[in-house]
Parts: sequence; structure tokens; C-alpha cells
Amino acid sequence: MTVWDRPEPPAPPAPLDRERIVAAAVALADEGGLEAVSLRKVAARLDVGPMRLYGYISTKEELFDLMVDEVHAEILPEVLPGERAGGWREALRDRAHRTRRAVHRHEWLADLLGGRPALGPNALAVTESTLAALDGLADVDTVLRAVETVSAYVTGAIRREVAHLRAERATGLSDRDWQRASGPYVVRMLATGRFPALARAVHDGTEVDAETTFATGLEWVLDAVAARLAQGTTNTPGN
Repeated sequence: MTVWDRPEPPAPPAPLDRERIVAAAVALADEGGLEAVSLRKVAARLDVGPMRLYGYISTKEELFDLMVDEVHAEILPEVLPGERAGGWREALRDRAHRTRRAVHRHEWLADLLGGRPALGPNALAVTESTLAALDGLADVDTVLRAVETVSAYVTGAIRREVAHLRAERATGLSDRDWQRASGPYVVRMLATGRFPALARAVHDGTEVDAETTFATGLEWVLDAVAARLAQGTTNTPGN
């Protein structure tokens, strides 16, 4: 039985429910990451005994599931797929950017993306909206592979961006400081002539911010999805 199937216990003398528990857990994670979340710490934040929480949540993993679903409410589209002017492409673009913005508000979410599908009501509503935007454009398998491909890009790009932010905090060095510190070494290595492609990238490439990088890569992935949808059928390796 999932945590969503299990009813909450009768109301105790001091008010407590899953909504309050999850809100406290999200606040702790926003402040200190997932390592700051435990049933004991959540109980302390709510000023109740830890055993009180076990009537509502059995494990920390269930608590994480509830936290992920809580944040998925922020990813839900504001416009229904059938009412969106840009069609399926705008629907997937919107989900991608809303997911990225949610991670910037709740950095810990990046650590929980990409595993097993989230099954909470908000997460299911996000998935339903995404699939509905593509419904009827191709066979079901093609639609599923399209959604999986975009999701894989979004998860990977977001995790890379968060890892970059964490590295900045861990070292105390901004990008400019890091480049200044590592610059002499990189110059020496490129001067050896062993890395001509990398040298061209360093000398001739244009540096852009994280949001532009994310948006550009997303459009390229959507271009590939559009090309596959135009063919109308799945072409998996080995077939």
C-alpha cells in the first residue's frame, strides 16, 4: 500500500497531518538539503514527538516521495494542453522550464529526479498533461520515447547545473575566480598542441549563461523529437 492509499490516523489532541509534515520537511530541505531531513528533525520542527509521525509516514523514503509530489504542484502547467497555442512543443518546453525553476527553488529536488516514476497525484497530473499534449500525434511507444528523451535531457542538464552551483559553494570560487586560478595550467596544456579541438573551443567558443545553455539544448532535443514524430513510428535499435 502506498503512502497515498493509507488513510491518516484520527485527529490527535495536537493538530497534525501529512500536509504540515511535508511542509516542514520541504522547509528543512530548502535550508540544508536532503541530509537535513529526518523524521526526528521534522518532528522537532513541528514540536511533536518523533513517534507521532509514524502514524502518517512509515519511512524517510515515503517522506521524500511526498516532498517530491508537493513540489510537482509547482510544475503543473497553468494552461491545459488543448488550450495551449504552441501545441505539444510548447507543452514540453513549458514543463522543462517549470521543472528547472522548481529545482532552483528546491535544489534538493535534483537529487530525486530520474529514478522511478513519481506516483503522487501532482506528479501523475504533470505526466498526464505531458502525454495529453502528444496524444494522437504518433503511436503510443513513439510518444513515450519522446517524453523519455526530453525528460532525460532535462534531468541531466539540471543536475549538471546544480553540481556546478554546489562546486562554487564548496570551493568559494566564482567561475571567474576558478578560470583565473586554473588559466595558466590550461594555457600550458593547450600550448602543447595535443588538444587542437579543445583549443579552438576555448579560443573561439562563445560563453553563455546557464539559462541560455539549457534553453538551447532543449530546443535541439525538441527538434529531434519533432523529426521523429513526423515519421510517426518508433524505430528502436535492433528493429
